[in-house]
Amino acid sequence: MKQFIVDERFVNIQKAQSGLTKLFLEAQKNETFYRVLRNDQALGVLIPENLWRSLTEDLEALSSPSYLRRIARARMEKKTVKTASVKKLLGL
Repeated sequence: MKQFIVDERFVNIQKAQSGLTKLFLEAQKNETFYRVLRNDQALGVLIPENLWRSLTEDLEALSSPSYLRRIARARMEKKTVKTASVKKLLGL
């Protein structure tokens, strides 16, 4: 997964209003999102549906106490797995 914030783009409110569908399609295609500005002030963010679903799934997972406990336990483990083993397991 790539870093989310790197994909931020900017658009002024007039352009957003005149081409909303086009912006959503472009954002989905490029896996990005748009921060909408008016006079260089942020008004909000346009996020395509696929990215929104991914974000909400991540937020739900992070709100799960059992998920957070599993992450904490995994971070305490000293066991490591070689990259070659992971690639083999994933068929890469």
